[in-house]
Amino acid sequence: MRPSLWHTILALLRVPAIAWHLGRAGVLGHVGKITLLPSWMQRCCLFLDRLVRSRTATKDAGVALANALLRLGPGFVKFGQALSTRADIIGPGMSLSLSLLQDRLPAFHSSVAQRLVESETGAPLAETFSDFASEPVAAASIAQVHKATLLDGRQVAVKLLRPNIERRMRANTLLFFALANIMEWVAPGLRRLKLVTAVQQFVEISEIELDLRMEAAAAGRLADNLREDDGIHVPWVDLERSTSRMLVIEWIEGIRIDDVSALRAAGHDIGQLTEAAANSFFNQVFRDGFFHADMHPGNIFIAPNGKLIPIDFGIMGHLDFADRLFLARLLMAMLDRDYDMVAKLHMNAGMLGEDVSLHRFAQSVRAVADPVMGKTIGDVSLGTVLGQIFQLSTRFEIEVQPQFNLLQKTMMMAEGVARQLNPNADMWSLSRPLAMQWMADQAGLAKRAENFLEDTMSVAARLPRLLKELEDRSHQLPQNSNKNLAIPLSIIAFLVAIISFFT
Repeated sequence: MRPSLWHTILALLRVPAIAWHLGRAGVLGHVGKITLLPSWMQRCCLFLDRLVRSRTATKDAGVALANALLRLGPGFVKFGQALSTRADIIGPGMSLSLSLLQDRLPAFHSSVAQRLVESETGAPLAETFSDFASEPVAAASIAQVHKATLLDGRQVAVKLLRPNIERRMRANTLLFFALANIMEWVAPGLRRLKLVTAVQQFVEISEIELDLRMEAAAAGRLADNLREDDGIHVPWVDLERSTSRMLVIEWIEGIRIDDVSALRAAGHDIGQLTEAAANSFFNQVFRDGFFHADMHPGNIFIAPNGKLIPIDFGIMGHLDFADRLFLARLLMAMLDRDYDMVAKLHMNAGMLGEDVSLHRFAQSVRAVADPVMGKTIGDVSLGTVLGQIFQLSTRFEIEVQPQFNLLQKTMMMAEGVARQLNPNADMWSLSRPLAMQWMADQAGLAKRAENFLEDTMSVAARLPRLLKELEDRSHQLPQNSNKNLAIPLSIIAFLVAIISFFT
């Protein structure tokens, strides 16, 4: 989906209103300090900040931006939540503030909810549920949730999409695409941050949230991955009754993970909960490459038996094996304080330019990391460390890696939860044995051989199509130039697979 000229014109017409709300909230003053912007734009933002900033505007950049997005409407709130994955653009403080934005709207009437249920099931409400609460337990811009009881007595949460939400979200995404293209045009320095890619990620997340079958599938996949893990339970989904516009999922009773006093009163061991949360997060990211990417405290409950229960599976992250292997090696190098290896890993991954000094980059990473290694969560903020690392990424022009954006956001949210739960936990000590075990079990020769075989089979499966395309194009070349092209192509494909095995 890309904006037409007409959508771009409409976006330009909305810029003054958007700038007004950003200015009143005090955001433009912070925008004016962004060095990637042209100097004329910085001066313009600082001038408008002095002109329109409200006397009650907060000096906290993250809170100011969150307030502005709330004024601009639910579509901007949703985009702000997606933008929270781009701490490299807005900084870790703003990223954390936006990740905690609560997307609340007045609920639509219970009669509308009932009609939606009956439309999705094709039957009267009483033939599906023995009880259906008229008042929702939560209402957001995309959907709202009701508590209900199935005819067999099981309690469930029923999530319903708002009427006409697809049309409204499409209008929002076209606006954001247009604004991103305009920003990259007037400020070419922003292109390295891939703003259009950020909008594309927002579109992908929105498309998943607008099809509740995708959320059901995500919950099912996470449940399968964690089925044998101790200390965590993923709610079951009623696939028979769930549709693209209605999700029926197990109702959860428990204590929010950030309610430490209630957890202690219920007899839960905070240390064990911290360890279970760290284990689960590590397993999701490294072992499975599929993780819950919206881990704010309201989405994690503790059951009476002490198990962690995540809810709301609309935003999930995925990392392929190569990305996980890179992260595991990077984590081990950081834990070993081998900053030369950290620099080499970035270089080998193609993130650093050829003219970048590895020695200077390694020294810069050491300056950021050494002061915090071995400290507890209560003594160091991951957000501060990430902020310094993102400054390094700007200084050394490190290419943005979109696949890690959701993980960065999730790490910051997980840190906030861990800080509230157990500020005395040593995040580094918890990470080391997990990383070492994963590297030994999953990143060894056997696993690489398995991935090599998969890559080879994938290349082999694509060869007929590639050969056909090459044959079609070769008809346009002189007759003697297309002889025996299939053999070199096959050799090249095999060599690519061999190289991927050893890199």
